[in-house]
Amino acid sequence: MTAKAIAPLCSYVAGQWREPSGSGSPLYDAVTGEEVARVSTAGIDMAAALDYGRHVGVPALHRFTFHQRAELLKSLGSYLREHRDVLYAISARTGATLSDSRFDVDGGIGVLLAYASRGKRELPNDNVYIEGPPEALAKGGTFLGQHLCTPLQGVAIQINAFNFPVWGPLEKFAPAFLAGMPSLIKPASQTAYVTERLVRLLIESGLLPEGAVQLTSGGIGDLLDHVSPQDLVSFTGSAATANELRVHPALVDNAVRFNAETDSLNLSILGPDVEPESSELDLYVDQLVTEMTLKAGQRCTAIRRAFVPAALRDAVAAAVSDRLAHVKVGNPASPGVQMGPLASLRQREEVRHAVARLSQAADIAFGDPQHLEVVDADPERGAFLSPILLCAADPGRSELHEIEAFGPVSTLVPYTSVAQVVELAARGNGSLVGSLVTADPEIAREIVLKLAPWHGRLLVLDADDAKESTGHGSPLPSLVHGGPGRAGGGEELGGMRSVLHHMQRTALQASPRALSKISHRFVPGAPRDEGVHPFRKSLAELRIGDSVVAGPRTVTSEDIARFAELTGDTFYAHTDEAAAKANPLFGGIVAHGYLVVSLAAGLFVSPEPGPVLANLGLDGLRFLAPVRPGDELSVTLTAKQITPREDADYGEVRWDTTVTNQDGQAVATYDVLTLVSKEQRS
Repeated sequence: MTAKAIAPLCSYVAGQWREPSGSGSPLYDAVTGEEVARVSTAGIDMAAALDYGRHVGVPALHRFTFHQRAELLKSLGSYLREHRDVLYAISARTGATLSDSRFDVDGGIGVLLAYASRGKRELPNDNVYIEGPPEALAKGGTFLGQHLCTPLQGVAIQINAFNFPVWGPLEKFAPAFLAGMPSLIKPASQTAYVTERLVRLLIESGLLPEGAVQLTSGGIGDLLDHVSPQDLVSFTGSAATANELRVHPALVDNAVRFNAETDSLNLSILGPDVEPESSELDLYVDQLVTEMTLKAGQRCTAIRRAFVPAALRDAVAAAVSDRLAHVKVGNPASPGVQMGPLASLRQREEVRHAVARLSQAADIAFGDPQHLEVVDADPERGAFLSPILLCAADPGRSELHEIEAFGPVSTLVPYTSVAQVVELAARGNGSLVGSLVTADPEIAREIVLKLAPWHGRLLVLDADDAKESTGHGSPLPSLVHGGPGRAGGGEELGGMRSVLHHMQRTALQASPRALSKISHRFVPGAPRDEGVHPFRKSLAELRIGDSVVAGPRTVTSEDIARFAELTGDTFYAHTDEAAAKANPLFGGIVAHGYLVVSLAAGLFVSPEPGPVLANLGLDGLRFLAPVRPGDELSVTLTAKQITPREDADYGEVRWDTTVTNQDGQAVATYDVLTLVSKEQRS
């Protein structure tokens, strides 16, 4: 009886699952060596996929606001969380332990949820993002400039690495989707069967607009030949491949945005202040062992160079070796196994080759790259490799700062001074992440400021933050993930930075009236409507520019004295005439700034129950001129921005507020934030 032929993975393009032509290349279970899938994109029309994304995915996504897309991301994260056991099971075939799978799968889901939260918190319920305040371009105030960001009209092509087949695609997909840009996911072949299952879940959820995501399971083919100026490419993988892609003629000719996150020689430094028995030494050892064994060291952020004071090198080597000796390697499905195999036999051979080259500059302190006893598996059919700790004597050897073994391998490198370790660190030519373990904040400042130009992210680990720290190699969606130089020179994640990467920033020049209409945000100088008091209007009735002008209200000496007594704010400028007169800024008693704000609220408020539910606070409060006894205050309150909440029967209204004196001079400006019902309340 012949073995059943294994069908190649499908690609999801133009709204359909499509099989490639031909049988494809085999993919193997990293544990057993059995064939699990075949992969090919032969016969897949890449040009049609991009065209579909532009003409179907783009308009479908643009029908949603940022907040609506954020809600979809939240629902998608919840759906994947309910089905993550499916992803855990298939991920085990890549050699991932359950802990590895959780790092990948749960981490990817966490990215979706994080961007959902940031989208609702930091973006308007609109399709355009306004960046910064208006810029005055002329003295009269009738000609203004404003930067606005709109989503690109193309496809976000996302080329991913093999080591994170779930988190990798989702961390690129989330900001693109939130920005309003469809994604075309191209996973690395070794673990493409995991990403294919992920995309099937995304499609099966029924949550995504048509064309929002596509998948090509296999080689890149002629995909990049068809890019347009509105497309962008994000790549994670080797520096060599990134260098080939970034000079692709179509990318160059069309000035296509290209972001690369590539391999790098990430480092960790044990501070020169650390004593042999200190908790920081234990933290350093624990972190290094974790980075070597999690995902079998197959992480772009794993520690490759472990710098330690020369006097502590042997002690650290002994402590790390002792910990590694207790790490069980084998079948991830077996109880007690802490580290599985590498992703493929080919990957194992590449790591062995790199270790052989590193061994010319450092001795192996722990592990054997050729032999290993494993739990419940064949060490030759599976891609198993021992954790390997090398120990260098000469920190200046070039191999230590040039060769990366992408597996459970790290090298201890001794140093004798801060100046030396900083110089050695720079020889890695840029990395994604570095960490420093020290109990001395002064040493931390000195080293961090010198390391920072070479790193995308730095962790300072000490006894204070150890319990809550997410660790050396854990990217967070709120922070930049990427690095300079050898690390690719690009950025992934990074909160709003990564969302705006998928948008075009345009400098708009216009009149206040036109700018206010285009941006959906009131701009000073634009028309205002002073009819019905805006606090009497529901969100459905309220319009940008609805306004109330109230006052004047005379400020008296008694007001200032009573406010000082009530609040306890008896600062001399409000209570001591002689001292206040000597102050060159005031020349006499002045009102408290917060008294001015309080009086303004008393002027503009409409006190009866109505649509306004609550005051959330103030933004951008500035006191521009002193207010003295006898001054007459007026206030102008104007609806500046209206943001309905998708999941509530109310929304947020931002009010432009200007307080002026009897001469028309502005004495205070700020934004008032309120919650307002969507409909009138009975």
